[in-house]
Amino acid sequence: MDQFHNSQEEEQAYLDNALDGISKQLYKEEGLLEERLDALITSGKEMWDESNHSVADFDKLVEMNQYLSQYTSDTTNYNITKKKIAQLKRLEKSPYFGRFDFKEEDYADAEKIYIGIGTLSDAKTSEIIIYDWRAPISGMFYSCELGKGDYKSPNGKIIGEIFLKRQYKIVDTELKYFFDSSITINDEILQEVLSHNASSKMKNIVETIQKEQDVIIRDTENELLIVQGVAGSGKTSIALHRIAFLLYEGLSYKLKRNNIIIISPNLAFSNYISSVLPELGEENVEQLTLEEVFAKFLPSRLRRETREEQLERLILTQGKKMSQREQRAIEFKGSTEFVEILNRFIKYYEKNDIKFKDIYYDGKIVVNGELIRDFFLNDKINMPLVKRLQRIESMIFNKVEPFQKDRQERILSVVDKCDNHPFDKQEYSRLLAMKEARRLKDYIQLFTIQDYVKMYGLLFENKQLFLKIAKGLKLPEDIDEILETTSNMFKKGYLAYEDCAPLLYLKIKLEGNEMFGEVRQTVIDEAQDYYPMNYHIFKLLFKDAKFTILGDFNQSVEKNGSNEIYDDIEKILKKKKRVKVTLNKGYRSSFEINAFNKGILGKTSEAIAFERHDEEPLIKKMDSIELMEETIIEDVQALRKQGFESIALICKTMEEAKGIFQRLRDRISCRVIDDIDGDYKSKLTIMPTYLAKGLELDGVLVYNASNVNYNTEFDKRLLYIACTRPLHRLYVYHAGDRSKYLLRS
Repeated sequence: MDQFHNSQEEEQAYLDNALDGISKQLYKEEGLLEERLDALITSGKEMWDESNHSVADFDKLVEMNQYLSQYTSDTTNYNITKKKIAQLKRLEKSPYFGRFDFKEEDYADAEKIYIGIGTLSDAKTSEIIIYDWRAPISGMFYSCELGKGDYKSPNGKIIGEIFLKRQYKIVDTELKYFFDSSITINDEILQEVLSHNASSKMKNIVETIQKEQDVIIRDTENELLIVQGVAGSGKTSIALHRIAFLLYEGLSYKLKRNNIIIISPNLAFSNYISSVLPELGEENVEQLTLEEVFAKFLPSRLRRETREEQLERLILTQGKKMSQREQRAIEFKGSTEFVEILNRFIKYYEKNDIKFKDIYYDGKIVVNGELIRDFFLNDKINMPLVKRLQRIESMIFNKVEPFQKDRQERILSVVDKCDNHPFDKQEYSRLLAMKEARRLKDYIQLFTIQDYVKMYGLLFENKQLFLKIAKGLKLPEDIDEILETTSNMFKKGYLAYEDCAPLLYLKIKLEGNEMFGEVRQTVIDEAQDYYPMNYHIFKLLFKDAKFTILGDFNQSVEKNGSNEIYDDIEKILKKKKRVKVTLNKGYRSSFEINAFNKGILGKTSEAIAFERHDEEPLIKKMDSIELMEETIIEDVQALRKQGFESIALICKTMEEAKGIFQRLRDRISCRVIDDIDGDYKSKLTIMPTYLAKGLELDGVLVYNASNVNYNTEFDKRLLYIACTRPLHRLYVYHAGDRSKYLLRS
């Protein structure tokens, strides 16, 4: 029997052994789960039946806490077992995907290292049958070729030699095939994986992690990790696998899921990526959009413009003078210059606009207003303005307290001399003292309570003050109009989206923030769409966190992108240990679609396309909009017959998308993208360009890419975003002359 068949038999035997081990562990854990469920039900019933539900009795409260502690412990044990069962069931379907044989220096025999999405050990011998892909030794599978190899273990660097590297395709416990390779991930596996249809949810990529991606995933040294990656380079997948890795390493770094947060571009994207961490055996971490951050902090009394509304406004008014001014206003309010203006304004305000008053009580001066002001301005511990004022308020009440007691005693002595009064003497004197204290507090809070919303409005309302504070800084040429427009909207209770970040910055600088104090790792996706102001906010919100920043400046929406955005991020976040990594290889789209998209950019691109070949993109000229929409319906039906499931019709704006939906809804099963629902399989999804970012689809149909509809640099970026979404098919339609950006494609 030849070597291949020997290997085939050996591999099948190893798989059978692994599956047997998984089956036995599943049986054991499922039995344990039943026991732990019984224990949980029992402790819950005991807590309800035996403990006192009133907290008035301290002894009973202690007793109830003991029951609660047992119930919490039983709940934790139950959830741990349930999670382990889920991981074993995932492991059972495809126990491992890779193997390498490693001989450590000074050891005679090589060890077979099988790599999967979780760890499996022999119940009797404790020998590891399958290594978790995140284990230190597993890193060699991704980073090393045949020959010399090493990895960092808890006991130091381990050096040795790799003799064999093998990759497997196991589906529903069945070994489909395997092959040997000298490089980390063979193109054959990548070709096979990338040729699949897209899913309505992002999938894990543990089988196909590339060497440069693995370096990012396993980085634990840097406080700031910046990834500039071309479209389809796997940035978001890498970030999620990095989170899974950090959670795996959590015992070493004291990191739990509540210590990690993802800043996501929109809710639809959050939903799209929500299955990756559970697939990897980890619970999802908190995801927030910037709009959700604004909702947590900013007052509801202001009507806030959404990001979608802002983009619609900018896209629909392109070419108009008003649009150019609005764009300049957005860039200015997001700039480092405006951050400096707000910082100067805070200093000006605390020195000039807080009117400290003399504090009197019972006709006697207790604290001099000038002394209060001096104490306030002599801030040697850099405490936020509002907290300093709160401290002053407490200090004043402490000074007033002896006067209050003296007055209360005098009132009581007067009341004691009154005969036949219908009231309780002590209660009467107490009520008088309370009334006096409330009046005093209202008086003190005339200067200790500051409204940051009114402060922000004042900055734009008083032009002379604004120009005085901004002296020496570069301002937009139409700053007068920007000030007037902002002031008028603010007076009407309307907050433009570009004012949300500066207002939040002002609030945090004035009041401080402890909301995200436990966050130790912050992942920010679509980094190119944020302004310096946003990164100053991230620095304030996540002050104790390390950062993973992912972006592609070619996919900026309303502003021209360049590598300079990462320079700004480094300057703002000021992390000592930092690194920037560039990913130039795109894996999502076919070679033909990638080549097409380079033409849209119209500049020398460093992007390298993975050589997975498919059909050429089609540009279809239509004689009318009606014919275009009829052709779109026919093309969608044809793509469905070819087996493609996730198909999107990408329009320029949400307004356009909703209009098309109304015209097509009775002729084909379709839907307009919902900000939360991410199911792209069941129906044709109609969406605006800017909400397509980060998504991966089987086929994309771009609606009316005419030269009228896509003519500006802004339009070019939107068109590029739309055309970089598909894996397999790209159809671009236009009525009239096609966009000038398609002439190069």
